[in-house]
Amino acid sequence: MTRGSPAPETVTLHVPFRIVKRGGRKEMHLPPEGSGPHARFDNTMIKAMARAFRWQRMLDAGEFATIADLAEHERIAAPYLTRLLRLTQLSPEIVEAILEGRQPPDLTLESLRAPFPMDWSSQRALLWL
Repeated sequence: MTRGSPAPETVTLHVPFRIVKRGGRKEMHLPPEGSGPHARFDNTMIKAMARAFRWQRMLDAGEFATIADLAEHERIAAPYLTRLLRLTQLSPEIVEAILEGRQPPDLTLESLRAPFPMDWSSQRALLWL
């Protein structure tokens, strides 16, 4: 038996997943359905959004009376907290796209520091160009 060409010694296979520790166990998490190979997760932006929504929940629940109180508790500057809280005003469609890694390449946390409209359809028109 002879082969037409020799098999390569090394084969590289890329499988997108991440390891998450849950209760002392490690679990493998696959990317969300439909995220495809073109998903570009911006971990910095995802982390900032998670913080913003957590802080907004704390303020809404009355755990802190002012942003300054919350900033002092979190040991961060109040202006930084205020800038991140603005992320809670993004349309649900934009938030979902960011969490799934489907945001445009030029949409970064830095670009969201600029003022954006509160109207969700206007946000989409401005941020998705």
